[in-house]
Amino acid sequence: MSFKDLYGNSEHRTNLAHFASIITLAAVDGEINPEELKLLDRFATKLNITKAEYKEVMKKGNKYPIDPPISSKVRLERLYDLFRIIYVDHEIDEEEFDLVNKYAIGLGFSNDNADAIIRRSILIFSGKINFEDYLYLVEK
Repeated sequence: MSFKDLYGNSEHRTNLAHFASIITLAAVDGEINPEELKLLDRFATKLNITKAEYKEVMKKGNKYPIDPPISSKVRLERLYDLFRIIYVDHEIDEEEFDLVNKYAIGLGFSNDNADAIIRRSILIFSGKINFEDYLYLVEK
């Protein structure tokens, strides 16, 4: 049975694929820790993932295609979700960086744009933003 047969509605299929990617990212540094699991549970609720679907995507070896959103805002939201998972342990390692980079490209960002967005996101999530960026974010 194909992925599309299992999950008919396009929006739900997109959410499930995104959720599966988040799980892959959470597990890239080894086992999923309890903090990551709590965040995954919240994402599952937010994305309307059923318990059966959750269990299925948690199986090792499951791979779902990235379903790139048309909207730049939605692509950035998906990257933001991934960075929240990554920074549960307050750091990003090389494997996580490589995976989020591949995911960003899969979402439709160019190589250069993906790299720039990821590097800027790392600065933001690690708390190393400069004053001008801080001011922009606060005044927005």
